[in-house]
This record gives sequence, structure tokens and C-alpha cells, in this order.
Amino acid sequence: MTEYDPRLVAPTSLYLAAKAEESTVQARLLVFYIRKLYSDEKYRYEIKDILEMEMKILEALNYYLVVFHPYRALSQLLQDANLNDLTQLSWGIVNDTYKMDLILIYPPHLIALACIYIASVHKDKETTAWFEELRVDMNVVKNISMEILDFYDGHRTITEDRITTTFNKLALRS
Repeated sequence: MTEYDPRLVAPTSLYLAAKAEESTVQARLLVFYIRKLYSDEKYRYEIKDILEMEMKILEALNYYLVVFHPYRALSQLLQDANLNDLTQLSWGIVNDTYKMDLILIYPPHLIALACIYIASVHKDKETTAWFEELRVDMNVVKNISMEILDFYDGHRTITEDRITTTFNKLALRS
């Protein structure tokens, strides 16, 4: 796809992904909003351009649109481990992994296991025996966990002090 304009590939990929996830977005609406957001002539693509690029992307993917997510594995693993009380926290961590490239690098079940691992450590749940029963490479699970924690650490730009200072400034202005 590098031989094509990314300003066309990106929205077309979004269009195709929405279709694959059964959340269809009409091509004409996509073109309308792109034009509304970007007045630059470089973004002046027509519906036919989106549809033609869709076919090129489909060909590049060999028409394979099955996408596996960590959510199914997460639910099954939590149930298997009898850790249903970690569902909400683990699910939230999985949601956050979509802001990273983990899903492109690791299988979904390993991402789910890393999220369970983080949640269990955070909630002081003893899961060592359960992980040993799975016979999973804990080094990989821990590496994924560290990538997730590094992501959180890197995105912790708004501290409690900054929030408090901002609230105090807002209170003074009113």
C-alpha cells in the first residue's frame, strides 16, 4: 500500500474496517466529512476513488477479513480461572491496548492473558498456579504486560497536581 497516497488509503481502510466489523459507514459520508475537515486539494477524493482503493486493499489482504480480538479469549480465560471479579478491569486494559500496536504483533489470547496478569497483580490476586497450568510462556506475557504498563506510564501527562491547579484557576475566574 506504500505506492498509494496515504490520504486515500487511510480513510478507505477505515471504510473497509467498519464494514468488516458490521458498522458500515457510507462512502459518500466519509468523503463529505473528509472534505469538511480538510479544505486542502490533496484530500479531494471522490466516492469512486474510495471504492476503487477498497478493491486494492481487499486484494492486498487476499480478501481475508476475519479479525480476532482479545475479548473472546479474555472472557473464556477469566471464567476458566474463576476471576470474574477482574472482568471490568481486564476489559478496560484490553480496550487500551487498541491505542498501541500490540494487536499487530501478538496473538489475541496472549494480549488477553497479559491484561489478566496486570489486573490480577493490581488486585493482589494469586494466579501463579493458574498461569502454570496453562503452560504459556510467561516471559511473553510479562513482556506484553510491560509494554502496556510503559504505554500507561508514557501517557500519564496530566497529574493530580495539574488537575487541582486547573480547577483552582477555574474557580478563581468564576
